[in-house]
Amino acid sequence: MTGAAPDERDVTHTPADDELLTILRDWLPTRRWFPAKGVAARLECIGGLTLADPRGEASVRVLLVRVRAPDIDSVLQVPVTVRAPTELRDDVDDPAFLRAWLAAADGPGAVVDPDRARVLSGEQSNSSVVLPALESATESATPAAILKVFRTLTPGDNPDVDVPRALAAAGWAHVARPLAWLEAAWSVDGERVRGYLGVLSEFVPDAHDGFELACSMVRRGESFTGLAASLGATIAEMHEALARALPTPAPEPGLDRSGDLARSLRERFRWAAHSVPALDRYAADVERLATGTRALGIPPAPQRIHGDLHLGQVMHAATGWFVLDFEGEPLAPVTTRTRPDLALRDVAGMLRSIDYAAAVGGSGGAAAPTAAERGWADEARRSLLTGYFRGPTRPDTETAVRALEVEKALYEAVYEARNRPTWLPVPLAALDRLLTPTTPVRPG
Repeated sequence: MTGAAPDERDVTHTPADDELLTILRDWLPTRRWFPAKGVAARLECIGGLTLADPRGEASVRVLLVRVRAPDIDSVLQVPVTVRAPTELRDDVDDPAFLRAWLAAADGPGAVVDPDRARVLSGEQSNSSVVLPALESATESATPAAILKVFRTLTPGDNPDVDVPRALAAAGWAHVARPLAWLEAAWSVDGERVRGYLGVLSEFVPDAHDGFELACSMVRRGESFTGLAASLGATIAEMHEALARALPTPAPEPGLDRSGDLARSLRERFRWAAHSVPALDRYAADVERLATGTRALGIPPAPQRIHGDLHLGQVMHAATGWFVLDFEGEPLAPVTTRTRPDLALRDVAGMLRSIDYAAAVGGSGGAAAPTAAERGWADEARRSLLTGYFRGPTRPDTETAVRALEVEKALYEAVYEARNRPTWLPVPLAALDRLLTPTTPVRPG
């Protein structure tokens, strides 16, 4: 799989692109990955990229649409296939689009069958398509692959491509190996940038989505403690592998790193409260927690981390847990997502996800957990921490994790307010619990 020459991947603008956007204008806000829900947004087509279907069954045009609204300025990728003037599709599982994508991409590729592709449901920020192996493929071929189409594009390196490539090259077996990737260049406000459009990775067979698995277990009243402990151990191994595969320079001597966590928490609160005014009521409690973190001393050196780790980013198979989706928080700029950070941030993210599973899986809706669901979550949280730390957690570490959980819950509040307003009670309940002074710091 050699891919197209770089100049063939330059996004250009044609009048037909504007016509396509006119057709899609009312449809785009209904998509789960559309970033400006419930608010007026300006849509502008900044151009498109033509991909050639090797069979010539359809014209394939990848539109880039700029979306601007209060606090939002994003470039979306919208692949469109046209077979006739009246037959236009945006389905990323359209075989014509998939054949064209595979033909244009770089990397070793895979022997897959676009005619039997299926889109995964439940995603919020991207679109993923499972491509089965060709029935005539040899046993040595990749059995299946999964294509992730990045809906919100970011210029420069993409950690969801670069990090798995580095981990696989370093020999860590719990990551899906990238098989192909596609880049393009486009212009925004006169600035020419380059970035990834998508990545094709190995598909983990007979694996269960971590969030769906946890939700089903809380719904049945089954303990998640064993799986949580092994997941904690896998996260610890991931951090060790990241430190080997993508080493970061040691912090400069003389830097005041003891206040980093407090500054980060304060900045996150200011950002979140600006977007969700209902968060203002937590100002005093957040400041109290931020002040308390100054007593923790100098934190561990920052390193490359996952950046948006939750149960939906892991899968459980017969060989253990696999970690996916290294793109980081979708609302954060790529420079922030690739910056070395505290490894405990990933742990806090997974703890928050366990709370989400208890709320969503237990009640069947996005509500604060009941007492029974809260007990299920507390047991799972303790087991995950024990698995990660390979034993008890120190009190100072528990306080740091609490601060990082609050940061994550603030991010969740902004995300839910923008995308799933009915889910906002979940992070608000977490903030009520995490910021209550009488709540014990120790998780167990």
